[in-house]
Amino acid sequence: MASADSRPTAPPQSRPLSGILLLDKPQGLSSNQALQRARRLFGAAKAGHTGSLDPLATGLLPVCFGEATKIAGLLLGSHKAYLAEACLGTTTNTDDADGEVLQTRSVPALSDADIGAALVALTGHLTQVPPVYSALKQGGVPLYRRARRGETVQAPPRQVEVRRFELRERQGDRLQLFVECGSGTYVRSLVRDLGEALGCGAHLTALRRLWVEPFRTPRMYTLDELARLAAAGLDALDAVLLPLEAGLAGYPRVQLDADQARRLRQGQAIAWAQALGPCLALDESGRALALAEVRGGFLRVLRGLNPA
Repeated sequence: MASADSRPTAPPQSRPLSGILLLDKPQGLSSNQALQRARRLFGAAKAGHTGSLDPLATGLLPVCFGEATKIAGLLLGSHKAYLAEACLGTTTNTDDADGEVLQTRSVPALSDADIGAALVALTGHLTQVPPVYSALKQGGVPLYRRARRGETVQAPPRQVEVRRFELRERQGDRLQLFVECGSGTYVRSLVRDLGEALGCGAHLTALRRLWVEPFRTPRMYTLDELARLAAAGLDALDAVLLPLEAGLAGYPRVQLDADQARRLRQGQAIAWAQALGPCLALDESGRALALAEVRGGFLRVLRGLNPA
């Protein structure tokens, strides 16, 4: 029998943990359910995710703990990439495989060139109608709740950006598609619109998020992996976290000395000759101190940071 000293350390109920977890969300869980399981494993007092994935979807869900939640909104607006699978010939009320079938149509003889032309037409800056079964709110109520109550729901169109929409593989009426897009883009809607452009309808059957800027080549961790690490102790679990600074990799860095860092912590503006927009101010130890900007010749705090 193992001694008391050798037993795994269970995460505390709540601790002031800061950092970013690159979670590989499993299929079947909502993003919030996956977030809460990760938060309990880490014993984190505060957590938030950066962009929901539907229960059908898997893949990268950046989870921010503690002070890193202050930059979650910045990651929400980042570009993302997905590998999607679509089935031609059938439409559903949710635009994916979790919904009820609305219509089945025959699929015409389509060449790869036909499909490619339709994909090009759905690339660029588009006006997109989100799925009715979505978390978008009207009057403070998510659309999916109104739809489930039998209400007539019309999702308002929105402007989105699709940088790449490409055919990767084709097996009969099933397509594997690569999507690179901006914030707010629904891949389900892209697949639905692709099916209509091809004259037969389509719905999403699988979706995996591959990356979110700035995490282009992410090392993701599944909930099972995290549970095994938790059994080994907090040090093993915490080692997978990225520092808050990793989420701001695209921002210019401003290195401060001890006196400048002290003054910025106190909310004072610091004279700064270099012209900069938003930037990450680092203290004398290289730790994130604040999101800041240079305005009118002074470095000023936009959002104070205090990672543990």
